[in-house]
This record gives sequence, C-alpha cells and structure tokens, in this order.
Amino acid sequence: MSETTTGERQQVDLWFDPICPWAWMTSRWLLEVEKVRPITVRFHVMSLSVLNEGRDDLPEQYRELMKSGWGPVRVCIAIEQQYGPEKLAEFYTAIGTRIHPGQEGRGPEVIEAALADVGLPADLVRYADSDELDEALRASHHEGMDPVGDEVGTPVIRINGKSLFGPVISPAPKGETAGRLFDGVELVTAYDGFFELKRTRTVDPIFD
Repeated sequence: MSETTTGERQQVDLWFDPICPWAWMTSRWLLEVEKVRPITVRFHVMSLSVLNEGRDDLPEQYRELMKSGWGPVRVCIAIEQQYGPEKLAEFYTAIGTRIHPGQEGRGPEVIEAALADVGLPADLVRYADSDELDEALRASHHEGMDPVGDEVGTPVIRINGKSLFGPVISPAPKGETAGRLFDGVELVTAYDGFFELKRTRTVDPIFD
C-alpha cells in the first residue's frame, strides 16, 4: 500500500521531541521501514514543553524535564529553518543517540557535541536559550499535534494524510518485521473511522 500510483516513494511524516524516548524508538523503526518499503520519512519538530505549558498538575520531576526540553527543540527548529529537513534529520539522529542510548543528558554540552557530530556550527547552541524562533516552533508543533487532539504526546505520524499518535514500540523492529508493522499501521489509516488501539505498556524503552 505504501507505493503511490506513479511509483514514487510515499512521504511519511513524524513529529518528534528529541527528549522523548518513545519518539526516538518510532523514528528508528521508520528509518528501518525506509529500507524495505518505498517510503521517505520526513521529520518535524513538536515540543513536549509547549504541550505541557500552563499545567499545574505535573509532578515536580516532570516540570523540571519540561524546562530542560526547551533547548533541544529550539535548536532543532533553527536547524530546520537554516539548513533544511535533511540536516534536521541528521541532527536528530546525533542528539537522540546521545540522549537515549548514550544517556548523556540534555544540556548545552550535549547539543554542542551533536552539532559537531553532523558538521553544524557550534554557535547554533545559542538558540537553546532564545525565544526568537518560538513562533516557528509553535507552528510546527501545532501542525503535527492539532490533527490528533489534546490527549496524546509524541510520537505523531502522518500516513496517507491521516495523523495518529504512535505507534509506541519497544524495541524498534528491524528488517521485514519493521515493514510488516508499517503495513498494518498504514492499513488502519485507510479507514476514516479508526481512532484507537491500545494496551498497557509493560516494558521501558529498549535501545539496541
């Protein structure tokens, strides 16, 4: 189902916050799918910090996480605007590898190291503490999140014009297993009345 009538590769969009381990797992799955199905993944920025603005019911630890989340997404949106979506994808892989499998944290030193990994100027880190691109950040966030509503976070994917939260997976499947999972997710987007499938998660993110 993933090939268009003209034989071109189908674009699949994913909205991510680099600090979210579940978005990271979904992104690694989609990159595997690219190898076995005719799709091209395009990454976009959403922000858990934007999503949770103004909420007074968050635990203190999560509020601190949301404060630290502004820096990475602000740098991501600066990279997308100045260097384009392909460089954004490279940076996401670099910073996500450091944050998640690497467990290096989310501070400016990690952002600087990820910038160096993909050959981007170190001074882009200045955007981490600046709100000058927040309007663009919020626009990207709402483009991804508004179609799925207020009850979800990240990842959000868009296939065949249908936006869905998830899939939440651990670990990310490889090879044809990744492709078959994509086939199933794509299939449910064909029915406009589909809204939800869910079960209680019993594992933490497994980075392999």
